[in-house]
Amino acid sequence: MRVRRLAAAVAVLTLSVAACSGGDGVADRSDAADRPGTTTTTTAPATAPPTTALDPFARPAWLGTRLLPLRDDGTAAPQPTPPELDPRQLATVDVLAPPADGAFHSTIAPVPPDVAARSTWQAACPVTLTQLSYVTLSFWGFDGRAHTGELMVDATEAERFVEAFHALFDARYPIEEMRITTQADLDAPPTGDGNNTSAFACRPIAGPGRTSWSSHAYGRAVDINPFMNPYIRGDLVLPELSSSYLDRTNVRPGMLANGDGVVTAFGTIGWAWGGLWTHPTDYMHFSADDR
Repeated sequence: MRVRRLAAAVAVLTLSVAACSGGDGVADRSDAADRPGTTTTTTAPATAPPTTALDPFARPAWLGTRLLPLRDDGTAAPQPTPPELDPRQLATVDVLAPPADGAFHSTIAPVPPDVAARSTWQAACPVTLTQLSYVTLSFWGFDGRAHTGELMVDATEAERFVEAFHALFDARYPIEEMRITTQADLDAPPTGDGNNTSAFACRPIAGPGRTSWSSHAYGRAVDINPFMNPYIRGDLVLPELSSSYLDRTNVRPGMLANGDGVVTAFGTIGWAWGGLWTHPTDYMHFSADDR
């Protein structure tokens, strides 16, 4: 595979982690004079309350639970980004065992029955299971650790697809989550805070009233860090709580930009970036169908 050539084209992205810490308390003391006929009383030093360092990687307990009100067209309006998610740099929840050696590993195989069963694939989808591959690969989390993700992708694109993600791994580009999209994910009411990097999803193109199959329904597209790289079509923003990331001049970890290592890596395998579209603009999206 062409990993070395791809990695050489990728600009190394540096993940910056900010930690918050409190100062030390100073105890007050008072001493009584040691004089004849007086009683000396010793008072225990005053203790400052313990300080707690904020964990920038902690996942808010409310994540995925706050349902957004729907508009008449069935979509939810954009919402302000919660401070806990700006910048968003949450720890990865592992669904597969992380690489023990911290190195890049990948597998490409036919889709196992248990994976197909928890995916969105069904007989009505525009591809058969034999046209898809089950891919596992290593990625870096915002927590600075290597993790293992899983994706379903067009079998004819799987090798090139892995090459691109190998380049992202070499560049230490951070990804929060990478798992198979389930039917429950597609059917869930909006909470506006999802951030799963995913490829195959048997669904139409995003947007109200749209019925054509998405490139995702063929396994020929991937969405990377959707929260940091939202989809914008008129007054529709997906995910809905990612409005802070509409400002592309305020560069934060996980964001994509034209000419960066991620866009370059996918461009090298012939996948086009939706961040260059004008209507809609889809910063998270790369597709083989637009090359």
